[in-house]
Amino acid sequence: MTAHADREGHIQAPGRTDAPSPSGAAGPAGAADRSEATGLDGTAGPSGVTGPVGTAARSEAAGSVGTSGRTEAAGSVGTAGRTGVWFIGARGSVATTATAGCAAIAAGLHPPTGMVTETPSFADTGLPALTDLVFGGHDTLDCPLSKRAEALADGGVLPHGLPSAVRAELDAADAEIRPGGPLPGDTRTDQELIAAFAADLTDFNHRHNLARTVVVNVASTEPAPGPDDTRLPASSLYAAAALRAGCSYANFTPSTGLRAPALTDTVASSGLPHAGRDGKTGQTLLRSVLAPMFLQRALAVRAWSGSNLLGGGDGAALADPAAAAAKNAGKERVLADTFGTAPEGEVHIDDVPAMGDWKTAWDHIAFDGFLGSRMVLQTIWQGCDSALAAPLVLDLARLLARAHEKGVGGPLPELGFYFKDPDGGTSAALAEQYATLLAFAERLRDQA
Repeated sequence: MTAHADREGHIQAPGRTDAPSPSGAAGPAGAADRSEATGLDGTAGPSGVTGPVGTAARSEAAGSVGTSGRTEAAGSVGTAGRTGVWFIGARGSVATTATAGCAAIAAGLHPPTGMVTETPSFADTGLPALTDLVFGGHDTLDCPLSKRAEALADGGVLPHGLPSAVRAELDAADAEIRPGGPLPGDTRTDQELIAAFAADLTDFNHRHNLARTVVVNVASTEPAPGPDDTRLPASSLYAAAALRAGCSYANFTPSTGLRAPALTDTVASSGLPHAGRDGKTGQTLLRSVLAPMFLQRALAVRAWSGSNLLGGGDGAALADPAAAAAKNAGKERVLADTFGTAPEGEVHIDDVPAMGDWKTAWDHIAFDGFLGSRMVLQTIWQGCDSALAAPLVLDLARLLARAHEKGVGGPLPELGFYFKDPDGGTSAALAEQYATLLAFAERLRDQA
């Protein structure tokens, strides 16, 4: 039922309890168990969302956060302090690349290529420094990060020699990865799983004396929950745990996360910043540029079809039609939001294990020009999703941490620049999303 490799990852989730799949519902249970999973368990209530790292416990965890949980963060000023980054799917390709990359950039071994928050537009916005990020996470695998990094270097994802150069940082992060779940045979209820995951986050905060922690889901795509599912999907269990531990949250996957209906009230009452879902790294990134171009030039798009060839854990997970459907929904949404309706055509995803962590995305766009002249635009995108996603994940962690510090809560449509399926209130056009992001940076700077 739960995963944990990342979007470009290396494993499949155990699947639903009734059939194997890359990740799904937590298995059969009563409706009462589902409501318990939201954190409204009769003792904590909505305020329990900020639970273990709220109130006095939170003040112990971070010197830069006052004495009353999230309200203290809203009044604090100055540097962000040591900040936790907690990956769901912590041993996968994206998480490993982000952890190794952060260490390499902080040490001056490589430039921060691809990190928008390292451009001049984000100077003096009060974001936590890369040297102040502390990594941990949940995963169901026990492969050491250093070994995972070596495999990524062998595949050309990481530079050769980098895993050994940042071995100490990888080992430190590896020591902070806790067992995920539920695995087959796990009899814990949703409420018990959420409590266990939240306890891991609280312990991480306290031991490292962190100002705050951002939870980022980079696990394998799970199928959307079915109408008869009585348990929360794995992504929602982790998301609920993040809220209970008082952590901001980003969902870089198409999985349900905070959008489970059973979590609606809990999300609203938490007041915590969150963003998602489904990171925009390649084919959809290009669509969000090209679709507005056709619209602005009054060129009628008749059909827009696409194909993806990819390997690795992402390819294996998306070989499940239900998981692929969840993924494709975000790709098609950009076109529907831009044109008002989705043009004819579909996106197909093929698992090609020989491609490893690399993917090729092809789009065929049929459109009409002046006097009905028929034309076609074709694009080919070849790249490594892990290397494209990792800098964006680091951006999101820093932006959410700063928002949390300044008391900016709730959904952040200002971060729609990073997502296929962003929170409401933002255009699907990349240029407009970027302008909104820059305005958000000014907002953070004004309060720095």
